[in-house]
Amino acid sequence: METQMDRVERLLGLLLVQNMKGSSQQEKAYQLNLAGFTNTEIADLLGTSAQVIASHLYSARKSKGAKSS
Repeated sequence: METQMDRVERLLGLLLVQNMKGSSQQEKAYQLNLAGFTNTEIADLLGTSAQVIASHLYSARKSKGAKSS
């Protein structure tokens, strides 16, 4: 059963995704991850699988790490 806090978190995640309409799925996944969502939660919000999200996050971290070097 979904608690009220779970519902609020889900709504905030959906708002974040909606505000990123022009962004790639990878960037959306990265921002949701920074907000504390799990891969499974992100996958549910974006309509994909947790494995795809894990791949997106790996690629995002790899490219962001290369930019800071």
